[in-house]
This record gives sequence, structure tokens and C-alpha cells, in this order.
Amino acid sequence: MKIVVNHLTRMQHGYICVAGINPDTGHHVRPIPENDRPRRTHLVRHGGPFDIAAVVDLGRASSVGHAPELEDHRFNPRRARRVDTVAPQEFWELLKRVSHQSLAAIFGDDLTQRGGTCTVDVGRGTASLGCLLPSQPPALQVNPYGKIRLRLTDGAHTAWLSVTDLRLYKDDQVAPRRELVGQIAARIAKGAGVIVAVGLSRPWQKLDDTVERHWLQVNNLHLEDDPGWQERSLPA
Repeated sequence: MKIVVNHLTRMQHGYICVAGINPDTGHHVRPIPENDRPRRTHLVRHGGPFDIAAVVDLGRASSVGHAPELEDHRFNPRRARRVDTVAPQEFWELLKRVSHQSLAAIFGDDLTQRGGTCTVDVGRGTASLGCLLPSQPPALQVNPYGKIRLRLTDGAHTAWLSVTDLRLYKDDQVAPRRELVGQIAARIAKGAGVIVAVGLSRPWQKLDDTVERHWLQVNNLHLEDDPGWQERSLPA
């Protein structure tokens, strides 16, 4: 199975999450290594196969997904190979083809506004990954607590969302690249086209909540003026 990587996010230190578009079906696939999680060592800069716009042959991959995480596929990372990189304009066109104009079109009617964010209950929903063409330009910032946030609206839902785009963090996967965040925010504000790669977190329970939920987050920001910029192009 081949994918074109369009989701590349931070996890706990040393770990990442990766997903991409199956070019044959247009569906998202989240590769899950056998007996492990994706690590930073699986990035192209460390000799691995994964980076934004990379075409990766996963080898044999078996579906292990369940609602809403229907994209999960188990694979052997030792057999995964980067076979190409999609040209920037071609990558942008691919993103547009799989994008939707509403969050409900991606995640289903089970997506619920919850305060300043959105959630899906465990076992519900139609997807956990997608691409959104927002109805209004989103607003990107580093908040006073040093967290990267994006104000996103699709006309029906409006939320301030956590941004987990690996490229926007230093190698510790905690400290934001503040100058880079500012540059991207300015480009969006000046009218650069943007497609937001959105996703649902793995289920977890907030301290003031009663159950675990999947929480909406921003996985990556893809800008039309430079859609194929890659993690490996950034300084360590």
C-alpha cells in the first residue's frame, strides 16, 4: 500500500504520528508500526521514509481501525520505503481533491461543539482524519502559555484548537518555533490559501469531565504558496 503523507504530528517526546492519502482511493491511512508507535527515527531526516508530500510504500498493511479511527493500518516499518516526493502543485491539487468544506462532512454528525472546541464520543463518528477548506481564514498564534492554537470555523463550528504540526516545534517537540509560527500566521492573514489537516485525538478524559472523548485538533497547515514544505528542511 502506498500513501502520500499529509499528516505529520508531534506526540510524546521521541514519538510522532503519521498519516497520508492512499492515491488509489483518496482515503486517509494512518500507519501503525507492529508492536510500537512511529518514532522520530522514522522521519526522512533520520533515514526513515516519512515527511510531508513523501510517497511511502508501506508494504503489506492490514486494517485494524474502528470508529472513529477507521484509518488505522498495521504495517512493518522495516519494509516501508520512500519512493518519491510529490511536486508542490500536484500535492496541493491532491489536498484539494480530498478536502471538505465542513467538519461534519469529515467526522460525521457525531461531532459536537463543546465549549471552545469539538469532540466525538468513543465508538462514534465516521473518520478521525481529514482535510478542511475553512469558510474563513483561520487565525494562528502562540498563546500566553506557549501553546500553538488555531481559531478555525466552518460556519457551523468555531473552535480554538491545539496545533500538533511537527514542523512548528523544535526537536524537543514542546517548544514552538515562534518565528515560523509568526511567518505562517502573517501569510494566512495576507490571503494565502490554506487547507487544514484536522484529526481527532486518541480518547482521553479531561480533569473536569466524566468520560473519555476524542478531541478535535489541527494536525497540519498546508499553504497554497508553499504546499510541500518539509520537516527535513528545518534546522535541528
